[in-house]
Amino acid sequence: MSPQQKALATRTRRRPSVLEPASAAAAQPLATTDGARPLGERLGVRKTYKLYIGGEFPRTESGRSYEVYGAGGELLANACRATRKDIREAVRAARKAFPGWAARTAFNRGQVLYRIAELLEGRREQFIVEVAAAEGVTRRRAARTVDTAIDRWVWYAGWADKYSQLMGTVNSVAGSYFNFSVPEPTGVVGVIAPEGSSLLGLVSRLAPVIVSGNAAVAIASETRPLPAVTLTEVLATSDVPGGVVNLVTGLRRELVSHLAGHMDVNGLDAFGLDPAAAVAVEELATENVKRVARPPAGGADAVDWLSEAAQSPYLIGQFTETKTVWHPIGS
Repeated sequence: MSPQQKALATRTRRRPSVLEPASAAAAQPLATTDGARPLGERLGVRKTYKLYIGGEFPRTESGRSYEVYGAGGELLANACRATRKDIREAVRAARKAFPGWAARTAFNRGQVLYRIAELLEGRREQFIVEVAAAEGVTRRRAARTVDTAIDRWVWYAGWADKYSQLMGTVNSVAGSYFNFSVPEPTGVVGVIAPEGSSLLGLVSRLAPVIVSGNAAVAIASETRPLPAVTLTEVLATSDVPGGVVNLVTGLRRELVSHLAGHMDVNGLDAFGLDPAAAVAVEELATENVKRVARPPAGGADAVDWLSEAAQSPYLIGQFTETKTVWHPIGS
């Protein structure tokens, strides 16, 4: 080929389209970071774990957070480090939501709790992964834990319109009157979640509180709060009215005393509290004569949450008041 023919062939050769795949040898990234990864490769969206107050997900007013590690020592996420003001906001939201929730029929509250179970079932895989990472258990154990948490919501949903027959009664009186004793919700109840059981322990203490019509302010496990925060995402997309359940995360030494001493909290489930701190918390609770559920002598971590003994209709009665009504017998 003459020099003139070579020049013509070079000018007329087709340039490859940018849409055509290049060969593996010729493929080159547009840019790299530290020579390791192409700039165009997608980065995963890291989840932000916030508080849950009044049906919304605010950050703590202080802007603080703390690191949450898995059972293997790996960093899982940063959780909000709530403050006294966050506790006040949560109690205010619970007090606002309480009248409407208590006024609903027992049958309707049962439907709402069943709806929580439905949505939990739909996100079962996510909860299994989070519980396994938080508690350092096998996948099989984590799956059993999540399944039991789902079933526990269904179990308490079934008791919503039945526990009053167990707790209430018709009393015998010496007169022409009917005398009824009827259980009613206490009001705003603080719930200190068990430290070791990140999901099932919380569900086992929270469900009996709200099924009767109470509103709750819960303090999640300090070291394992992430499954509890994910649970609030389920609550937010279910039929639970905003403010019926409020959840804060943070250091217990900064939160428990403020919840126990709050004058607008009517009851305190301290079952998840360290037994050594129970006396001090009870003293704070006496300021406005709160109902208090004490922690077991061996601590909540000694409880087998998978057992049927961890659920009982009498747990509903811990945070109800008995109203006695007299009614004359007609002719």
